[in-house]
Amino acid sequence: MLVTIQDTELRQGIVAAIGRAKELSQSVLVSEVQKIDRLDSFHFFAAGRSRFLGERFFWQDPHGTYKLAGVGVVRQIQCDKASGRFVHIEKEWKQFIETAVLAGKQDVPGSGPAMFGGFSFDPLKDKTGLWSKFSQSHFHIPAFMLTVLEDEAYFTTNVVCTQHDDASLFDKISEERQAILAAAVREQEYSLPNLEALREIQPEEWKQSVKDLVESLENSGLKKVVLARELRLQFDQDVAVEGVLQRLTEQQRESFIFAFEANGDCFIGASPERLVKKEGEKVFSACVAGSIPRGKTPEEDRQLGKVLLEDQKNLIEHQYVVEMIKEAMQETCDRVVLPDGPKLMKMKYIQHLYTPVTGENRAGTSILDLVDRLHPTPALGGLPKEKAVEKIREIEILDRGLYASPIGWLDHLGNGEFAVAIRSALIQASEASLFAGCGIVADSDAESEYTETSIKFRPMLAALGGIKQ
Repeated sequence: MLVTIQDTELRQGIVAAIGRAKELSQSVLVSEVQKIDRLDSFHFFAAGRSRFLGERFFWQDPHGTYKLAGVGVVRQIQCDKASGRFVHIEKEWKQFIETAVLAGKQDVPGSGPAMFGGFSFDPLKDKTGLWSKFSQSHFHIPAFMLTVLEDEAYFTTNVVCTQHDDASLFDKISEERQAILAAAVREQEYSLPNLEALREIQPEEWKQSVKDLVESLENSGLKKVVLARELRLQFDQDVAVEGVLQRLTEQQRESFIFAFEANGDCFIGASPERLVKKEGEKVFSACVAGSIPRGKTPEEDRQLGKVLLEDQKNLIEHQYVVEMIKEAMQETCDRVVLPDGPKLMKMKYIQHLYTPVTGENRAGTSILDLVDRLHPTPALGGLPKEKAVEKIREIEILDRGLYASPIGWLDHLGNGEFAVAIRSALIQASEASLFAGCGIVADSDAESEYTETSIKFRPMLAALGGIKQ
């Protein structure tokens, strides 16, 4: 079935944008949105491989009610500054869209002018070659984007026009658009290459760093520090991101599923944790901290869940996150609501303590203001926040890059959603780095924490074919 696109408004928008570019002597964005017949977002992402490899993103919220897929890049907004990076990205974004020509249906969240990307965990940490393809703050505005809300699909076309362009630009864009749409209706299966080697990066050194940290916590003023480690996989040929993403959408339906390409590398994952969502004036966040494996039988699973709900170490760790997120939301919202206690969030391999938080956004507060205030939560950094991040910077072997960081999208209407980029991997040609961490407190045991990170590797290991289902 061919998806049909009407050309009239985009053609007129390009003419108007070229005229505006001549008046302003600067490039001008034209963004057009059309409602289209239902199109599968994964197939759209996959269809971009031939023309836009390295310039794609994918986003799916839990249970797949909201999906975004973008291909091509009309503008990158990047920043390697350590201070003021959230403000800088927002300023660049607003400047880019303030002169935009908007056409078509522009009231659908996550459509029209929108950008996708993320921020590194700690811009002050020495950067290694592992993350050389990504800036400390890295966002893409796509050339073509599919937005799927429940059963409705919307297609965005973004074009940057200059004063030197003419109306023939429309023909070029229209041809590209039809090609990607035609390719997106063809279903394909994607296989994974063979896993040749699996190497834990300095596991004994990591365990020792946990032991040293536990000994140093007393009288340090630190309540908790999160330490992460890396697992490196080697395959017999380059990994097709599509195969990994397809497996994640099948295996991790309860998670935020994301893929973000930059300069040939791809950061991909299935996170259980929302950082923040802004929809109009409504704000949503979530406290996810404290974990235990899933049971092999329903009875064992229920018993393990009961143990988690009654375990003081996990309850205290969870409460740290609740208090921090509650405080951050109260600073940026006029009203904050949260339940009296946590409930269980059951994922495929692990279950967590979970407390949802909702609020009403205070006038003038943007989603990036909220991201800035919330990152990193105690579940990913520790407490107190600044001191914990300094400790991580000092003793953690890993360069986290985008791992455990905010990743997501925002649109020109101020809507957006960011997840915490855990249960994730960085795919680089025929290799992949997997990341997992856990919270270290005064009574932590290095072997137990090591086992916990091993469980947290499982979602990405399964998606990459490293363990059998």
